[in-house]
Amino acid sequence: MPITADCHLHSSHSGDSHTPMEEMILAGIEKGLSTMCFTEHNDFAYPDCEDFPGSKFLLNTDSYLYELIGLKEKYADKIRILFGVELGLQPQIMRQNAIYAKSYDFDFIIASSHLCHGMDPYYPAFYEGRSDEEAYREYFESILENIGKFSNFDVYGHLDYVVRYGASMDRDYSYEKYRDIFDKILTLLLEKGKGIEVNTGGIKKGMRNLHPCMGILKRYKELGGEIVTIGSDAHDPAHVADCFDRASQVLSQCGFRYYTIFEKRLPEFKKL
Repeated sequence: MPITADCHLHSSHSGDSHTPMEEMILAGIEKGLSTMCFTEHNDFAYPDCEDFPGSKFLLNTDSYLYELIGLKEKYADKIRILFGVELGLQPQIMRQNAIYAKSYDFDFIIASSHLCHGMDPYYPAFYEGRSDEEAYREYFESILENIGKFSNFDVYGHLDYVVRYGASMDRDYSYEKYRDIFDKILTLLLEKGKGIEVNTGGIKKGMRNLHPCMGILKRYKELGGEIVTIGSDAHDPAHVADCFDRASQVLSQCGFRYYTIFEKRLPEFKKL
């Protein structure tokens, strides 16, 4: 397996996972990984839902770090364990996110958009009364706004996350269809020295493509982008390092020769 670092992982410290961290680590060792970076969810101002309170996505970072340090030491001779967070961005909580990001010595920060104007695209209500194209465009424009207002992150996660949950998913979706907004997003990321994540988690949801799609990856490379991290977005052991061979093939086809790991917020480049 050319890619041996999974840099987007969740355990029971995230509100949407029930898997103990140690089980995730054992799965990574079994699958031949050399590095695992846990990126537990922290989403300020996540709204209450019928099935759970929004506070479900507030991370108890001290508890998370305490367990991670212990397991990092326990498995130090088998695998490198890194301390990351997946930080949910929204315009009205940028100050909270800025304070939080500076409060811990993270190895890696993924910025993600799980909410668009207070609504989660995971739920059908986000798409009601309009086309998927209209919903997707609103989501992509919100990412551009987030990047313009916040800089303390290393990569933007699953840039086209919204297409996982639209009625048409990624069947009628392409970079070219949203070229105007994606070029602005990618240009701003590059101006800020930020990278993007290749996220394989959509495949298990029935998508044809990785996040982001190949067209976005090719354009990012054309614009001079080199920082790409790889993450399975696994919430259970079965999906650790899922579809990494495919991710390697896609990156190579797009012209990338290296992928990236962050430790102490510094990029380390690994040959594909």
